[in-house]
Amino acid sequence: MEVSLERINEDYLFEVSNANGHKVLLDNKSKTSGEVQGVSPMELLLMGVAGCSAIDIVAILNKQKIDPKLLKMEVKGHRHADAVPSLFYQIDILIHLEGDFSPEKAKRAAQLSYDKYCSVSKTLEPTAKIYHKVILNGTEV
Repeated sequence: MEVSLERINEDYLFEVSNANGHKVLLDNKSKTSGEVQGVSPMELLLMGVAGCSAIDIVAILNKQKIDPKLLKMEVKGHRHADAVPSLFYQIDILIHLEGDFSPEKAKRAAQLSYDKYCSVSKTLEPTAKIYHKVILNGTEV
């Protein structure tokens, strides 16, 4: 796995791309002047947690012949504000699912993702406690 980064202006804006040519703009959201035009590297980590576990959850449910009608996540990272580096110490994830399947299957798919399969959350686990809640069809399970 490889990515490449290129600075694309005279400020903090960078373009990161993977081997397939997919691109993401990165920027410094704490800069004191100019418009922020991309996501911060720390936001990208949170996006990675969401994406990794979303892929896991869909794959786990699909293996059971379940196709969720909706999957959305809200991810909030908590950092030590005055520390350098300012690491995540806690990540809270709210998983919204909709579909015709049991709460147990929804909860189990999320649990397997965070306990076993999600490489991104497992990478962050030594420094950040990761909590997740599952909402199935509007009800917390």
